Amino acid sequence: MLTQKEQLRYSRQIMLKSIGEEGQIALRNANVMIVGMGGLGNPVSLYLAAAGIGTLFIADGDTVDITNLQRQILFTENDIDQNKADTAAEKLQQHNSDVTIEVIDEMLDNELCDYYVPKMDVVIDCSDNIQTRYLVNQYCVTHKVPLIVGAATGFDGQQLVVDPRNDESACYQCLFPESKKAPENNCQTIGIVGPVLAIVAGMQSLQAIKLLTGNTIHINQLNLFDGLSNQWQQFQIKKQSSCKVCGK
Repeated sequence: MLTQKEQLRYSRQIMLKSIGEEGQIALRNANVMIVGMGGLGNPVSLYLAAAGIGTLFIADGDTVDITNLQRQILFTENDIDQNKADTAAEKLQQHNSDVTIEVIDEMLDNELCDYYVPKMDVVIDCSDNIQTRYLVNQYCVTHKVPLIVGAATGFDGQQLVVDPRNDESACYQCLFPESKKAPENNCQTIGIVGPVLAIVAGMQSLQAIKLLTGNTIHINQLNLFDGLSNQWQQFQIKKQSSCKVCGK
């Protein structure tokens, strides 16, 4: 059962028939990992802490830089040179003291992924480099943990749900096969408009809440956002039998 405090705090969420008290309890019982505490990870962590996720695991070995402040809304000038995950954890805890925050203050590697991913109900990839996305995708598929991928550069964003519990679900590598010639496009090389990150992060957060509360989510659907035209487009993708991660 929810406490009186929880019933009051999350009342606007609980009144939704698709969530209700049962859904709120499911959120409270959930373990969610956020990979990367940058422009996507900042708003995702805020939304999920506010929603009442029971335990948030936040992973980032990077430190706050002055160039981050244009879009990484949790951080201030006083946080420059501090570890992002540690700094974010302190601020999230102030926002909601009922949420448990577990910090992984280093970059994820095979050992860390193999240890943490099986403990999660969902992993949210907010990283800014493709190698981390491949790594996290690999371990989510291996351990059959749902993965919500987001990315954004310039005025454009993308979002995809991978659910390895469903045999028909394509994975990230089905969509973007690993290649040594793949370009490394990120905020440092292309630039980014901050609110585009907020839009993609909002979609990632929404997908996580829907998944955890038993609402329908769509696998094999790549959502693309164009910030210049203010339009979303959806493209259907297929699981690739030749995929070295999830293929048969």
